[in-house]
Amino acid sequence: MKLSELRLGMAVIHPTYGSGTVKAITEHAAEVLFIDGRKPVEPGSSGLVPAEAQASINGLALPLADLIEQTVGALADRLGLERPDAKVKDLAPKWRGGKLVLHPHDPALATKELELEVFFHKVVMVRNNLRVLEQKINASETLTSADKFDWQQYITRSYGSLTTFNLLFKEKEEQF
Repeated sequence: MKLSELRLGMAVIHPTYGSGTVKAITEHAAEVLFIDGRKPVEPGSSGLVPAEAQASINGLALPLADLIEQTVGALADRLGLERPDAKVKDLAPKWRGGKLVLHPHDPALATKELELEVFFHKVVMVRNNLRVLEQKINASETLTSADKFDWQQYITRSYGSLTTFNLLFKEKEEQF
């Protein structure tokens, strides 16, 4: 292992001393805290190796932050998770900044106001979770075809119950 590959706080394994944590890095060696104390180690000749898997990306054509953002976005999409910026993006412009106001029948009770962006986010989360559930049902190897059909009917009826909220969506293809 090269000295330049070490980072402070990195977990490492030494063939003689066992597991340790890098505490300091000098010009020619690293100080590693092992169970039996802190020891100077020359990484190149001592057989020191990382304790955890390492990744290296050579020739990266975009900034690392962009790569991470794209990776996390793709993962969130695949898992059906809602991104914070998506709640306003898909809301029809005429509803942005609006409020949902609930007036109870009993005048002694307080009126409840909720920002439409927050409410819309909740509706979108329900839609996305239903889509993930639908995918999991269809991909299941343990459910019978009859079970899949039955569960699919519940999802279809849930979508139908949520069509009232279609008026909030900017794009028709995003609706229920």
